Amino acid sequence: MTEEFSELAGDRGTRTTAHPSMRTRRMTPGTGTRPVTPFAKAVMDRTEDNPPSGPSVVALGGGHGLATLLKALRLYAGSITAIVSVADDGGSSGRLREPLGIPAPGDLRKCLVALAAESAPWREAFEHRFSKGDLEGHALGNLVIAGLADAFDDFERAVEEAGRMLNVVGRVYPVTVEPVVLRAEVDGRFVEGQVAVATTTGSIGRVELLPPDPMACPGAVGAFELADQIVLAPGSLFTSLLPALVVPGIRDAIAGAKAKVVQICNLHPQKPETDGLDGTDHLRAVLAHDVRVDTFVYQADGALKVDEAAVFELAINPVAADVASAGGRAHDSVRLAATLKALL
Repeated sequence: MTEEFSELAGDRGTRTTAHPSMRTRRMTPGTGTRPVTPFAKAVMDRTEDNPPSGPSVVALGGGHGLATLLKALRLYAGSITAIVSVADDGGSSGRLREPLGIPAPGDLRKCLVALAAESAPWREAFEHRFSKGDLEGHALGNLVIAGLADAFDDFERAVEEAGRMLNVVGRVYPVTVEPVVLRAEVDGRFVEGQVAVATTTGSIGRVELLPPDPMACPGAVGAFELADQIVLAPGSLFTSLLPALVVPGIRDAIAGAKAKVVQICNLHPQKPETDGLDGTDHLRAVLAHDVRVDTFVYQADGALKVDEAAVFELAINPVAADVASAGGRAHDSVRLAATLKALL
């Protein structure tokens, strides 16, 4: 690990080192051309909290996996755009989305907090959960986003204003501003709702959003044209990551981007959602939804085995690296940042 990453992660107290057996396979570039996305370029924020000369990185996913990735991106990216799944129908988000007719705010809240300035007074408040009364179980940040959306009648603007309150580094966009429901095919039958899909038993096939073909958030789509790197976050494969990728406008923008697309594999299986799947199957699931991937990063000698030969046959670069924390239960921000920076 370079001195740069040790200094940036000064609050960790210890210096970590990159895995000596990190392996990267680079493919010979093809001769095909990618379509140009016909969207306006997004305004990419560069602030004092990030090195101004760093790359522009777009990250996609949801939940804790994307929030963890964003903490890593803050160590090397000059500008960050988070594109967040809004299909959650459980907990506080589930209670707010139906009566108010808004996309789920919970994953957006997590990402805003992950990118918030350390000194922002609202940072801890956004994560506060009420413990009694009619508001029991609600996170304050969810209520703030919902209230702003109601006041402005504009969900994208509501997220932007919440970001200003937190003085976030970069931009956070919902993948779509339409309320959507996740639907998955499980052993030939259909299951609707994120919580239902996450807890069902059986083999999950394709997932989709209802209504079909929701419009992608314009700001999110425009970010891909300026991206130097696109990263698909770890996390719940079928209920957090894929719901952020199956929106047609997002999928098309990824296909047409000049930047390389990196998928970060999970560290462990998630029962029952990915029961029986290995690391290579995680990659195949993303590809089966017509999402482009150029590089597949996974934990060297991790719990989810990866068949490098199979990944290579898919015309994708397999990269084995030490990206897990000391306990092996979560991704380490400093190690993940070093691995992603090395791929630029």
